Amino acid sequence: MSEDSWAGNYFNYFTEIEEHFQRARGTSLFLMSPLDWALAEAWKNTGVPLEAVLRGIDDAFEKYRARKKKTAQQVNSLSYCAQAVTKAAEELLNNRPQRKAGPTAEESLPNEQLRKELESRIPELEARGFTTQAQAVRVIVDDFEARHQNLEEMEQHLSAIEEKILAQARAAQTEAELLSARQDLDGELRPHRSRLSAAELTMLEKSFLDRRLFERIGVRRLSLFFLL
Repeated sequence: MSEDSWAGNYFNYFTEIEEHFQRARGTSLFLMSPLDWALAEAWKNTGVPLEAVLRGIDDAFEKYRARKKKTAQQVNSLSYCAQAVTKAAEELLNNRPQRKAGPTAEESLPNEQLRKELESRIPELEARGFTTQAQAVRVIVDDFEARHQNLEEMEQHLSAIEEKILAQARAAQTEAELLSARQDLDGELRPHRSRLSAAELTMLEKSFLDRRLFERIGVRRLSLFFLL
């Protein structure tokens, strides 16, 4: 993301996408599916700027409404916008200078609120057997003022802790649990495969399964995108 937009949009990535998709679709009653959330997270994980996602959604709906052949069926999945988002991200990358520095603490949300959210994860992790990961979060909380000066670096540390949580949870996952998660994934994904590239499908599958695993073990996410 650009230097002037990264911090302002950072904490609102998912809600901005959901609300923008609802507006573009023309109804506030629509709720994104688990697959839609996984796709949004896949975009986040690969660094797709929020601006590109919102632009891609607008472009996809503009193309949809301009079609000569009209149908009564509405757009019911964020995956309909996937190709337009990819195109918008490429255009944005080609026409924007690279950001030189990460956001400062002054550009972000109140640090005390963020610190409390992180601290609340510690007993939760300890109660579920993720003691090493809980200690790693404690280190960040104890040194929060210094770490808050560079949110991107903090996000990298938190994402690394999440990966360690997932690695431990995967090792304890039974074959039946994994099979059930994959069956749910296939059922959700089947109507949308034709709209997604092989790379997008791979990222989406990982994101969906990771989200499902976090739900199963009852651990809230650590990434800054989910804290506020």
